[in-house]
Amino acid sequence: MGSEGETLTLRKPRFLCLHGFRTSGEILKTQVTMKWPESVTQKLDLVYLDAPFPCQGKSEVEGIFDPPYYEWFQFNKEFTEYTNFDECLAYIEDYMIKNGPFDGLLGFSQGAILSAGLPGLQAQGLTFTKVPKIKSLIIVGGAKFRAASLADKAYSTPIQCPSLHFLGETDFLKEYGKELLENCVDPVVIHHPKGHTIPRLDEKGLQIMESFLERIQKMVDEKEIKE
Repeated sequence: MGSEGETLTLRKPRFLCLHGFRTSGEILKTQVTMKWPESVTQKLDLVYLDAPFPCQGKSEVEGIFDPPYYEWFQFNKEFTEYTNFDECLAYIEDYMIKNGPFDGLLGFSQGAILSAGLPGLQAQGLTFTKVPKIKSLIIVGGAKFRAASLADKAYSTPIQCPSLHFLGETDFLKEYGKELLENCVDPVVIHHPKGHTIPRLDEKGLQIMESFLERIQKMVDEKEIKE
């Protein structure tokens, strides 16, 4: 840290980015950089991780984005039973140990559902016990876990960290995304007219996002100064 009066060069908030079902970190990176302006992306240190499992079926982005495609975990038709979920959590935590620390999680679709459920599981001491507390969330096209055994644990207490949520007017997960908001102590919401996608930011959305990022940057700055 510099002497008094000297300008401090403080780091950007670092987010681990979790992509959607049967896509990839590279695809999410492409979506984010294409849709969000540099005034947003340059304020963040975004790290894109591929999910641990190669996709086990057809990807909905086939023909739009090149493979390979990955998935975080598998589920039944009702979304009430998950397979390889514990392995998924161990994989992410191992990556965070080796490549962290991270200030928050950014998730889209399956990655958003995962991101939004992790602070509660961590608070219960059920996962991410070897990494710092998750301090902020950016949730795009998210929802709550549908598996009852997980949901009971993940949402037994409100999600305490600041969270930014994107709700699409024609997103098939919109109502489920609203349910998630009820579990958050401090949610900020950007509404957009699109469906289940990373949306472009209109003027109002940009203002909301930049305000949220300023707040997260301030949290990071305060932590850096204390250390």
